[in-house]
Amino acid sequence: MVPLNAEALAVLKQWASQTGDAGSVFGVASVKSSWGSLLIAAKVQNFRFNGLRHHFASRLVMAGVDLNTVRELLGHADLTMTLRYSHLAPEHLAAAVARLTA
Repeated sequence: MVPLNAEALAVLKQWASQTGDAGSVFGVASVKSSWGSLLIAAKVQNFRFNGLRHHFASRLVMAGVDLNTVRELLGHADLTMTLRYSHLAPEHLAAAVARLTA
């Protein structure tokens, strides 16, 4: 099971209505090979799918989601691995320090 937020669900429903394919998400044999041509066309360099997991984890933590929930969403067995994935943006760190003056 993959939990989706309302926006992701709406996008997938729209995709299905446009393609008429309710059996698969994108109708491709390999997501990596399909993305390859898109990345070349967009001139994206050094892309790694694992970076999406890092971004997802970091955004969740910065949104205030507790680490154990992030751990479960990423499928990690322990919190140590989750901590490797959760990077805070500099502005998030600055906002945390700014709370001291409040």
